[in-house]
Amino acid sequence: MAGADADDALLVLTAMLLTPARFPSVLGDDYVAACAALALEPYEEGYGLVLGQDGEGARWTVVVDDVSLVAVAIAAWDCGMAHDLSPDERSVVCALPGWPLALTVAAPGVPAPHDPETDGLGPAPLAPPDPESWGPAQRRLGADEIAERWALWREQIDDAVFVRPDGERRGEAAEGTGSDGAGSENSGGPGSGSGDEPGSGSTVGGGGAEPGAPAAGRHPGVRRALSEAVAYTRTPPPPGRIRSVFASAATRTLRVDGPGWSMVARTDDIALILLDEEPGAVLPVGRGPALPGLLEALGALAPHPV
Repeated sequence: MAGADADDALLVLTAMLLTPARFPSVLGDDYVAACAALALEPYEEGYGLVLGQDGEGARWTVVVDDVSLVAVAIAAWDCGMAHDLSPDERSVVCALPGWPLALTVAAPGVPAPHDPETDGLGPAPLAPPDPESWGPAQRRLGADEIAERWALWREQIDDAVFVRPDGERRGEAAEGTGSDGAGSENSGGPGSGSGDEPGSGSTVGGGGAEPGAPAAGRHPGVRRALSEAVAYTRTPPPPGRIRSVFASAATRTLRVDGPGWSMVARTDDIALILLDEEPGAVLPVGRGPALPGLLEALGALAPHPV
C-alpha cells in the first residue's frame, strides 16, 4: 500500500465508486473536480475507493482501478450480503491518509481510528467537512441526503408556497413576501433544530435545513441555478455535474450541481435547490410549464449507472 507499510493489510470498512456517474459529492461539483481533490487523473473508467484501517488503527483511503470489483462489493452490501473486498495489489493506484467522509464504524481489535503519522511527507490526511459550518461540501452532502430520502423531504413541502421556474409564487401564501428574499423565518441555519426527521431541523450536509421554507419568487440564487441548469442543456457541463439514479419504473432522481448551488429533482415532480449563500435552506421550485422539459433534457445528458 503506497504511503504505508506494504505488509500491513487494510481492514476494510466500506467502499465507494469514483466514476462520472457516481462519486462522493463531498469531493467536488463534478467528476473532474472530485478526481482533482484526490490528485487523480479523471479517467473515463473511474476508480474504486476503499476505506479502512491498518494494523495500528490509522485511517486510509485506498484508490484502486478495479471498478467492477468495488461495484460488486457495494451491490452485495446494499443487499445485506456478506462480501469480502480484497483488491489485488496490482490494482492499487495509491493510498491516501485519512477518510473523505466520517464513518460510524471501526475495525475490531485495533486502536481507534486516527490519522496516520506521515512526518509531513505526502498529502495531508483526508478529512470530512466541518459539521458545524456550511459551504460547498455541506451543500452537496445536503442534496445527497435529500435525494436518498426524497419521500420524507417531499412530504414536508407545502405546494402552496414554492416558486415556479418562471419566478412566480403559487398560492395565497406567496402574498406579502419580499421579491428578493430567501424564504421565511422558518428557513433553517447551521445546527438549527434538534429533531432527526426532515422538517424538524435535521442535519443536512452538516448544517440544519428546514424543508418547505418557501423561496421568494425572484430569489437571485434560484434564478441563477435554473439559468445555469438550462445552459447545461445547450453546452454539456463536465462529467458528473448531472447524475441520474433509478427512483421507480418511470421516474429518475436527478442530482445537478453548479458553482454555489445543488439541485435535487424527481423527473415526475418538483425540484429542490440548495445554495451556498443560504445555509441550510431548501428552496422548492414548482413544476409549472418549464420544469418538466428541463428535467427531461438534463436527464438525457446524465449517464445512467446500471
